[in-house]
Amino acid sequence: MVDVFFKAGLIEAWGRGTIKIIDECKKAGLPEPEFKEEFGGFAVYFYKDIYTEEHLRKIGLNERQIKAVKYVKEKGKITNREYQEITNVSRQMATIDLAEIVKKGIFTRIGKAGKGVAYQLTKLTNK
Repeated sequence: MVDVFFKAGLIEAWGRGTIKIIDECKKAGLPEPEFKEEFGGFAVYFYKDIYTEEHLRKIGLNERQIKAVKYVKEKGKITNREYQEITNVSRQMATIDLAEIVKKGIFTRIGKAGKGVAYQLTKLTNK
């Protein structure tokens, strides 16, 4: 496996390949791969991006919510205040929209109540 990645130019030396693979996935707009040691070997799981506009519309997200998903794909997380700023809605509407995104399984809520709360993309499990 290492030889294949080396010949493909994905790794230059031992230990650097995983970082390079992660960077390439991010550049391509894909979720980070998962690296696991299992069954006496090493496995890399690549995930497709299910957070496309088409899919998000299909599951019923509105334009504001889609904008928030794009924001989180780029920035890694979003707060209620950031949602308000990028979508130009009230705190109450941001709370409603974010709760709906969580309910649909797109976002996971992280942090304690209040200003410590943020939302990130739910880890993918489809391989």
